[in-house]
Amino acid sequence: MVPPSITLGTAATPAVTAKAVEQRLQRAGIRLTMGGEPTLVPTDPEGAEWSVAADGPTKLRYARTLARELQQRAWPGSTLLYCTGKRYDGEVNPRWALRLILGADGHPLVPWPQGSGPSAAPAASRPIPTAAEAEHLLVTIGQQLGCPVEPLQLRDPLQADRQVWAVPLSFERHWQTLTWALKPSLRQLSPASGPAGLRLPLEHFPEGGLRQVLTLERDHDSWGLFLPPLARRPMEQLLRVIARHSAGWRQPELSGVLPVDSEGHWQVLGLTADPGVLEVNLPVCHTWQEYADWIELLEQAGTAVELRSWKQHGPRSEGTGGGNHLLFGGPSLDANPFFRRPAWLVGILRFWQHHPSLAYLFSGRSVGPASQAPRADEGSASLLDLELAHRTLEQLPAGDQRVAIGETLRHLHADRSGNTHRSEISFDKFWNPAWTAGCQGLLEFRALESLPHHQWSTAVALLWRSLAVHLLEPGHRPTQLKDWGPVLHDRALLPSQLWTDLEQVLEQLSVDGLPIDPAPLRAIWDWRFPVLLHWRSGEAELTIRQALEPWPLLCDTPVEGGSTSRFVDSSLRRFELIANPAFRRQFTLSLQGRPLLWPADSQRPVALRYRHEALFPCLHPCLPIDLPLRLDLFAAPQEQPLGSWLLRSESDGFEALTEPAPCPPDQPPLVGSIRDGCSLDLRLGA
Repeated sequence: MVPPSITLGTAATPAVTAKAVEQRLQRAGIRLTMGGEPTLVPTDPEGAEWSVAADGPTKLRYARTLARELQQRAWPGSTLLYCTGKRYDGEVNPRWALRLILGADGHPLVPWPQGSGPSAAPAASRPIPTAAEAEHLLVTIGQQLGCPVEPLQLRDPLQADRQVWAVPLSFERHWQTLTWALKPSLRQLSPASGPAGLRLPLEHFPEGGLRQVLTLERDHDSWGLFLPPLARRPMEQLLRVIARHSAGWRQPELSGVLPVDSEGHWQVLGLTADPGVLEVNLPVCHTWQEYADWIELLEQAGTAVELRSWKQHGPRSEGTGGGNHLLFGGPSLDANPFFRRPAWLVGILRFWQHHPSLAYLFSGRSVGPASQAPRADEGSASLLDLELAHRTLEQLPAGDQRVAIGETLRHLHADRSGNTHRSEISFDKFWNPAWTAGCQGLLEFRALESLPHHQWSTAVALLWRSLAVHLLEPGHRPTQLKDWGPVLHDRALLPSQLWTDLEQVLEQLSVDGLPIDPAPLRAIWDWRFPVLLHWRSGEAELTIRQALEPWPLLCDTPVEGGSTSRFVDSSLRRFELIANPAFRRQFTLSLQGRPLLWPADSQRPVALRYRHEALFPCLHPCLPIDLPLRLDLFAAPQEQPLGSWLLRSESDGFEALTEPAPCPPDQPPLVGSIRDGCSLDLRLGA
């Protein structure tokens, strides 16, 4: 089943609003950049790397195929580099990351003679260097850099026919090398996977020497170079030498460490391994239109290589299970718009806290304190500490306050375990000197999931950017946080209430002259909260929609390898019953034989919480699953139901019963729940 079709409204075109947004930013002297981290999966995902594992046998192949497709469509001549990514506890090797690199001016860093555009000759039609040519290439590179080298040949225990040469090569004001007198018995790579440059016997490297080594490896059908860790300028020089002297062969596969480019000389697009998905790190976008163009291009390129931003589960489609994070920042650290405007930043944080729709409506199935993106008031900080931090930041003197902002908010925007990456609005990459990539001035919005249409993703991005501009005006900012209490995880998580909240947000933007077309956002809402049952008779109408339910965090569980894993109980589900006044007057419902009494307040929503499946481990393991769940419709004073439905699985929705089935025994009515919330619970009673 394909994702639902899109009907775009005409009241407010994205281009008009986007133009108004950019004009206001320009008048305020602000250059606000955007970034994105959409995720993709294959059309037919198979294997653990497309469900729970970060890597597997097919993911790198898909990533390289997508990288080549993006090169041809958008960045001909760009340089592709295989890099090491983060290393996580319980994983043997660091994760990999592919980086496409282009100059900031849109021109290639290196004039690769082989080409990479649509008109380039197929790579397979070009030869690879022979062993003698490969060794001579390393000698030539050293000569061109004014640094004669002596290639050292190594064995690969994983592939006997693979030939590897290593050359110590570093740069400190000038190029330099040293002699690596390694005993023949030690001239062997480690048996780990990955490029030869990550498997060198560096424990036997000469003492006092910089452990920076250029390696070349080849076999009968491929060859590649691992670049030593270098700063930007020396790396560009080395790449130009390699390109100039490899013109007659197939372009080498490059790997190495990407240097930090804090001055913005490069454009970089990344493809990284993440649990269950392939994550794409978009280049820095200076306007909403640039972001929209990249999202559309990524959808087209992904389709061409059989990757997409959604999964099919039975008759319904849903997100990849990965994120679609959005980032705000600046074109450089000196021009970062947040460093000198802490009050504006506080206004953004308070506004998002006031509107649960921004945290829940566009996120994945897992929400709440145990999710990957808990709100600040669901995390480790108390409301008092958040208020104190916000008021302190608002009163900071003029000037660059990056350190104060980072050190104040980074420790408060964290989940209940203290993980700063798991936060709805994360400051992990804002100003965090404890992490190599932590000082980028980035504000990361993580409560966004992948969406099946590029128009949907860009509509959300325009909403986010418009709100940032709207909140430049101090009068539009909330003056304090809101104490939601139990309402946050009850009423505020229901589909009807989330849409009502978003309508309030859209109304504020419209009054401010920044109208957002609600049609794609309504389509996201409709897709995100699918209809489980719809029934109508005359003016009376009942709709049951899938709702959100926070999944509780369980204790750490030991796993193979000696580490622990973080489990949540995802067996709990909730749906909302949306009935108009005519239905509430004329009809009653019975759930599992228990009458559902509509509340006197017609504006009060009603939802039902139930156990969908049995999992291990789980919370309350002695309680059985509640399915199948029977729903009966009555018109008083009739004793026999007008209609009956059975819910066997959330993915299939309620099925009409065509033959009479015995009604469950009478039980107390469902008239309320703990703390008199909106969500009833079959297991609690009345």
